[in-house]
Amino acid sequence: MDAALQTMINNMPEKTGKSLDDWKKILKTKAFTKHSEGVNFLKKEHGVTHGYANTIVTLSKEEKKSADDLVTTQYRGKESLFPIYETLLPIVKGFGNDVTITPKKASVSVIRKRQFVLIKPATKTRIDLGLKLPNKSTTDRLGNSGPFGTMCTHRVQITSIEDINDELIEWMKEAYEKAK
Repeated sequence: MDAALQTMINNMPEKTGKSLDDWKKILKTKAFTKHSEGVNFLKKEHGVTHGYANTIVTLSKEEKKSADDLVTTQYRGKESLFPIYETLLPIVKGFGNDVTITPKKASVSVIRKRQFVLIKPATKTRIDLGLKLPNKSTTDRLGNSGPFGTMCTHRVQITSIEDINDELIEWMKEAYEKAK
């Protein structure tokens, strides 16, 4: 990041009243089809100067694009699994407004205060869902963490949307509650 941009980001709370992260949260609640719409929204609704508004919108779009790109890359060649991912996401987000979705290179972490679910397209036909459920016994379906190691305590293999049933949702909810 160049020095001028970093200075602008550092000065943002003083000059605009909010940090870059705060502005990004505000923009996440809006859907703008054009860059200029986001800039105009910040200028008109929040009194942000043009330079800061332009920077905020640009940096917000870059973050979203890179997260979307990570997920797209994970499912390249495994497109048939993407509907499973799309089904899991609103379920875990629905556990509370403190859930953060963090795409990584090979998986997506679902975090409260700490990671409680990990979604990984493992093969062309299977998603491995990692869960953090300390002291919970394994079953035929709720297996040991396998390739996740210490990142998770358990793993559920999902091959179809039908595998996302009440039992699985209950395990995810339990992992969420333990991630306080």
